[in-house]
Amino acid sequence: MRPTTDSSWIVLEEGYDALLERSRATRFAISNGFLGVRGARAIHRGGRWVGTSRTLVAGLFDTAGEEPGIPRLAVAPDWMKVRILLQGEPLIHHVDDATGQERILDMRRGAVLGKGCLSNASASGVRLRSFHMTSLSQRAIGMQIILLEMDQGGIEVTLEASIDAVDLGLLSDRVEHGLSVWRAESSGTRLAIATTVSLQIDRRLVPSAVCGLSQWSWKWTSIPGQVICLARTVAVTRASKDDIDPARSAQDALESAQIQGWPAVVAAHERAWEHRWACSDVEVEGDPVAQQALRFALYHLNGAANPADEHVSIAARALTGDDYHGHVFWDTEIYLLPFYTLTWPQAARALLMYRFHTLGGAREKATAMGWQGALYAWESADTGAETCPSQVVGPDRKLVDVNCGKQEQHISADIAYAVWQYWQITGDDGFLREAGAEILLETARFWASRAKMEPDGHCHIRGVIGPDEYHESIDDNAFTNVMARWNIRRAIETAALVSARWPESWRRLSGQLKLDEAELKRWGVVAEAIATGFDSESGLFEQFAGFFTLEDIDVAAYAGRSVPIDVVLGRERTQKSQVVKQADVVALLALLPAEFPGDAAARNFEYYASRCGHGSSLSRAMHGIVAARLGDAETAVDFFRKTSAIDLDDRHAAIEGGVHIASLGGIWMMAVLGFAGLSFGSDHLALAPTLPAAWKSLSFTVQWRSRYLKIRISEPTTIVLIAMEAGDPMKILVNGEMFTLSRVEPLQVKIKPLAGATA
Repeated sequence: MRPTTDSSWIVLEEGYDALLERSRATRFAISNGFLGVRGARAIHRGGRWVGTSRTLVAGLFDTAGEEPGIPRLAVAPDWMKVRILLQGEPLIHHVDDATGQERILDMRRGAVLGKGCLSNASASGVRLRSFHMTSLSQRAIGMQIILLEMDQGGIEVTLEASIDAVDLGLLSDRVEHGLSVWRAESSGTRLAIATTVSLQIDRRLVPSAVCGLSQWSWKWTSIPGQVICLARTVAVTRASKDDIDPARSAQDALESAQIQGWPAVVAAHERAWEHRWACSDVEVEGDPVAQQALRFALYHLNGAANPADEHVSIAARALTGDDYHGHVFWDTEIYLLPFYTLTWPQAARALLMYRFHTLGGAREKATAMGWQGALYAWESADTGAETCPSQVVGPDRKLVDVNCGKQEQHISADIAYAVWQYWQITGDDGFLREAGAEILLETARFWASRAKMEPDGHCHIRGVIGPDEYHESIDDNAFTNVMARWNIRRAIETAALVSARWPESWRRLSGQLKLDEAELKRWGVVAEAIATGFDSESGLFEQFAGFFTLEDIDVAAYAGRSVPIDVVLGRERTQKSQVVKQADVVALLALLPAEFPGDAAARNFEYYASRCGHGSSLSRAMHGIVAARLGDAETAVDFFRKTSAIDLDDRHAAIEGGVHIASLGGIWMMAVLGFAGLSFGSDHLALAPTLPAAWKSLSFTVQWRSRYLKIRISEPTTIVLIAMEAGDPMKILVNGEMFTLSRVEPLQVKIKPLAGATA
């Protein structure tokens, strides 16, 4: 149970600060893509701790709560609750105790460790060490180990371990010793927890004095130097209302873990993490702060996905908190899928299959709004139905209408973009035939019905919200329209591809969708006529129709603000200004750089970056990618640092509701897609590196169509070293020069970075 000593692999907290406890619970959260636990302290102090553990289970949604009808990720029972009494008195918070507190997130091993000296009101004390994890190799399994050392003899010690299911909102279906089953009232989804708890005193197993249905208790008199070990293992399973009873699967999983023994369970978990790090680690020399930020991002990204479950996706806060009710946004496809597709394609496939399984909900939404095809939910839970609330409480405590669920429609193109990227990078033809093609075609059908031909000869998409959510009910948002055009063109390309390569699959799919050549031709006409807002003379995209006529406010003049700029300016003035909430045209530039001819990329970045208030955690990552591709590594690394600070800097108090998983994905994207300049063509990978001055080297691993590549970029003279560990020979473009790479020997290229390269 000793933590990793390398500081780049750990997050360390010393002492105790009540004001930061809830944010720290987020930072020290553990997850395996199915079971997530916020970073609780090991011992319950009679309610005196500000933060308590909180367990979240992927796919466990219920509508109970203050917003009826809005499904939210339900809070599962707290299976880590432990209480200690010395001489009948609970441990309490002493000022002197705080200095001895320590909590470590061991990112290499995927575990949280703690230690400290704790005492009660009469100053009776105990030394404590703790360890807990959720297994990456057996996702149903959670484990908690607590070691206590008694310095004093003659102390009456009471230790209680329990499962706290108070105020969950779940209905109890079955309770017996060591096994409980709950049910979500609205969805019927059931949750089972099977538990075993043991206590050893000086390595001697001690039976519990009290065994309640969900409680274990021991009482004894201490002797000096006594060592106590509490070990708890839980197996958590989830089942829909139509599945078999989850209790049996929970009991089976627990029995398997007991047969293995906790050392073997921990060892298998650590091997699973070792494999994930081998596939995804990013190493930076010369910048230890950036190195730790990357490891923190990768730790949470690797812990957020579950390739074994195609019916769940990754929420805006993953399984580290319940902000946004556990709903899934465009964040997953645009900010997370690049990481998974290039380092963990099995996880990427499962996430995209979630969108395939919720295609029915997307069709229903499009039909209900008067269009064809599939319009995906802006906020999605378990069924794919729109779960975006219609109103929220604004900063001024007044109700504000939320139009995102109706107007933020670019999500359909975002999902199509991720589908196409996945297929291009992995070459997974089975996925394209079985699921991807249908998503591409049905989203294109939506856009073809959504964009209306008008007398000016252009197809317009009116009444939308782009990524910049400060401006609502706008016409011809450049991001939305260009992505829609791209979506339609890729769908037409997909139809031709599937028809030519797999004619039987095409007959089945086109028949199922009632899609013929005449409709495909109509789509082509729409794509050619969509208004994009691009002005060839200035080289600028107008963010939406009329944007350039709005008030031009100097955002830099408000650089010292402590609140979002729309709060400073007021909602009405912000809406009438060119102030941008987050990357919009800049996001388009990051996703589709080929849409920006000549020096249009630099012109658009310069124009829009200066007008962005970065009112979203998503924003700076896109700016960082683009700045790096344009050759401005120092501006890019500033965006990198500010993005990294969102979840790691204690001056930020906005992480109580969970980590910002999309911005963590953005950190990886800035390093690999930005500074390394990684991109891809139809038959090759490309690199165009531009490292920050402080970075002496950047190393990472990616997968490309069943090939495993290790890439290292080193300075001060840029040398790119690429080794292929598995796979057939392939082409790779390095700063504009094409090479052939094979397993025979690594490729080494010495280059001078090309300013403005966008590969």
